[in-house]
Amino acid sequence: MTTTGPRLEELNAGNLDAALGIRVRPDQEHAVSPVVKSLAEAYVHPGVAWPRLIVDGDRPVGFLMAFLDIDWYEDGSVLRSGLWRLNIAAGEQGKGYGRFAVESVAEELRRHGTKQLYVTWHPGPDGPEGFYLGLGFRPNGETSEGQTVGVLGLA
Repeated sequence: MTTTGPRLEELNAGNLDAALGIRVRPDQEHAVSPVVKSLAEAYVHPGVAWPRLIVDGDRPVGFLMAFLDIDWYEDGSVLRSGLWRLNIAAGEQGKGYGRFAVESVAEELRRHGTKQLYVTWHPGPDGPEGFYLGLGFRPNGETSEGQTVGVLGLA
């Protein structure tokens, strides 16, 4: 039986190739790293990275990776959790999968007792700022590696 509607799957040997096959539109490639880089980062940050394949029915439509309690300033002063990476396949954009991904991460963070969900995005007219602002994220005045830092309250 095939399940319909989007869901998250943990990465495993059976869906690895599907995850690696997720490609954003060419005009978005500068704004988000490919899945293979995310998986390498997840490998070297176990316990912090939370990678998931987004599947609708039996069709892979995207990839997300959250971060859990990352040492934001690398000095132990601030731990943050949020959305590290979001890749929606080029032909699957505009169908609600991005919103589903953010809501899924928010749900997971609430289970961990987290009160705020952080994300970063490339500024500019061709970046995802409008998407994140539309979901309720607000810039907090910070930047991280040249990207805008946004936060969404989870109360």
